[in-house]
Amino acid sequence: MMIRKATKNDMPSVLELIQELATFEKEPDAVVVTVDDLIRDGFSENPLFQCFVADVDGEIIGMALYYYRYSTWKGKTIHLEDLIVKENKRGTGAGFALYKEIIKQGKAENVRRIEWNVLDWNTPAINFYEKSGAKVLDDWRVVHMDEEGINNFISRNT
Repeated sequence: MMIRKATKNDMPSVLELIQELATFEKEPDAVVVTVDDLIRDGFSENPLFQCFVADVDGEIIGMALYYYRYSTWKGKTIHLEDLIVKENKRGTGAGFALYKEIIKQGKAENVRRIEWNVLDWNTPAINFYEKSGAKVLDDWRVVHMDEEGINNFISRNT
C-alpha cells in the first residue's frame, strides 16, 4: 500500500469513496458533487482542497480530503473533510495510514490545529480518535446552512 497525493485521474475513485461515505452516514442521496467539480476545485491554480489516497496496486482503497482554514485564535489549521476506506478494505491499516499522513502534513505545514467532524453515533471512530490523542468536543455544535437555506435567507433579506 502506498499513501500518495491524489491526481486528477484519481477523482472518479475519490467520488466513489465519497458516495460510499454518504451511504454509511445514512445520506445516500446527498452527494451532488461530480468528478468534473473535483477536478476543477482540487487541481486549479488555487485549489480548494488537497487529497491523499491509499493505493494498492493501482486500486484506490481509501482517501483523506482536507483543506486549510484560518483560525482567529490559532492561525493556520487543517480541516479534514473526509477520511474513508472502502468497506471491504477496512482493517488493512489504510485508515490509520491516511490519518497519520494528515497529521504529518499538519506538522510539516506548522499548523496549530487539525479539526474534523464525527457523527455522535460513530462510536468506533470516536474511540479511535480519542485513543490517538484527539479531543472530541461535546460542547460545540456544527452549524451549516444548505443551498435551500442560503436561497431562502437571500430572498427574505434583500
